[in-house]
Amino acid sequence: MKRLHGMELFAEVAKAHSFSRAAAALGVPTSTVSRHVAELERAVGLRLLNRSTRRVELTDAGRVYFERCRRIVAQAEIAHEELRAQLETPSGPLRVQLPPAHALDALMPALAAFGSRYPEIRLQLGVAGPESADRQPGTSDVSIRLGELPDSSLVARRLGAVQAGLYASPAYLAARGTPRGPADLERHDGIGLRLGAGQAAPWLLRRGDERCRVAAAQRYGANDACMARQLAALGAGIAALGVGAGGLERVLPEWSLEPVAVYAVTETRLLPAKTRRFIDFLAQRLDPLSPAWDTAQA
Repeated sequence: MKRLHGMELFAEVAKAHSFSRAAAALGVPTSTVSRHVAELERAVGLRLLNRSTRRVELTDAGRVYFERCRRIVAQAEIAHEELRAQLETPSGPLRVQLPPAHALDALMPALAAFGSRYPEIRLQLGVAGPESADRQPGTSDVSIRLGELPDSSLVARRLGAVQAGLYASPAYLAARGTPRGPADLERHDGIGLRLGAGQAAPWLLRRGDERCRVAAAQRYGANDACMARQLAALGAGIAALGVGAGGLERVLPEWSLEPVAVYAVTETRLLPAKTRRFIDFLAQRLDPLSPAWDTAQA
């Protein structure tokens, strides 16, 4: 049991690249984490971590050991949960990484509903920056991502798709005029929203079977939906936001942006009950016909 606990602490340090962040995530003193990891290194007879004042990195031996450890720790946690009473409510913290885009508008009601349905699970939410969109979930238990996923060893489940429309403030439209068609958007100020690293993509609009690609002059670029909404509310331009953006007027209401696929990404299929409940709940909210876990990889 002591060895398994040391492996759990080591795996958390490896994911966080920090003893203090790992200790904070686990709710234990930093000195306890450091002591157990040192004991684990003495037991295996190899240095697993390179320590510096700024960052902790895995050694070559540590990388091999970490790949084994995280699977063993995940299996142990699942085994522990399965030994509990079958109807026991899942509990504990659940770390969720969210996308910095208009999908937040669709996800927030689902997150609030999940919190009401499972009050014993404490959601710890964070928004990923665009530079981390293609990386492993890191210290999160599950990462919600948008669009096509790069090939990797991560496990992904498609939850559904989210849509968005174009919105602007009444003051902006009064000053600049209301667009009558997609071509008019090119004469307006756009508020770009990035789904990943790099520049904001052009707006891909659709109306029934019609498709239209619009490159509005994006005077502002944002990597967060709340930031884009605030800019739009202040009259900075037209933004792509989730349906129901309060205080703003819909622009070209007969047109909407192309739906963007939403995925739940994890490092393994061996998930604790709280994580599986969360992913299943989101899938039912975003797509009632969503299938169970498949073999797709991120």
